[in-house]
Amino acid sequence: MALPSADADRAYFLDIDGTLLEIAETPSGVRVDGMLIAMIRSLHDCSGGAVALISGRRVADVDALFPGLRLPIAGQHGLERRDAAGGIHSHAPEGVDWPWLKALVKGTFEDGRGLLVEDKGLTLAVHFRLNPGQEDRVRESLRRIVADAGAAVSLQPGKCVMEVKPAGRDKGTAIAEFMSEPPFRGRRPVFVGDDVTDEYGFRVVNDLGGDSIKVGEGETVARWRIDDVQAVHAWLAQVLEDGAGCRGGRRGNMA
Repeated sequence: MALPSADADRAYFLDIDGTLLEIAETPSGVRVDGMLIAMIRSLHDCSGGAVALISGRRVADVDALFPGLRLPIAGQHGLERRDAAGGIHSHAPEGVDWPWLKALVKGTFEDGRGLLVEDKGLTLAVHFRLNPGQEDRVRESLRRIVADAGAAVSLQPGKCVMEVKPAGRDKGTAIAEFMSEPPFRGRRPVFVGDDVTDEYGFRVVNDLGGDSIKVGEGETVARWRIDDVQAVHAWLAQVLEDGAGCRGGRRGNMA
């Protein structure tokens, strides 16, 4: 299926892992191509700044991956967000003893077995990509922990990862917040993502009459589908080449 045509009044929201970047065995193992950084910079410039990265990673970690861009970013599934003016919005866990909960999760998986426990500050992720056979153990253990912690905490599944996070915020709430602010306000949102965590964003974008684009296979509420990371890069290049992502039809500078 052909992707929707772009125009100068779009606002672009881009997931990172599995969308802009190939997924690596560990979060630190990803590689960012210089041409990708140039394309995102060009899209940001020619769209008047209406480009945001939407990620489960921390904002600081996203900045490290894309040096020099300093884009609007939603990190940790919307629990932290940097708006287009540079303002920082952080939503600390409430209604739960977060240090105790983190210690419990870390202690549960301290035996290793190919598992990586990633403390992001506001969320805690248990990665099992290095040992997929541990998936059932990770899921059931975290389900019990989250159930005991109460309604203030939720369990977020992803690709070879389960994440414990405060309830009530996700990639969809982050996109909705961006869309209420300049330069996103009044535009038609486009969100590209690959994972179950991105379904929240797809629903919000659909409700706003925008274009939701799923990368890869799997059930989704997204209205469009694209094959893989390389196809996403080709689509971004085409948007810039057509000048359709730019106000007034101005072409982006790929240099």
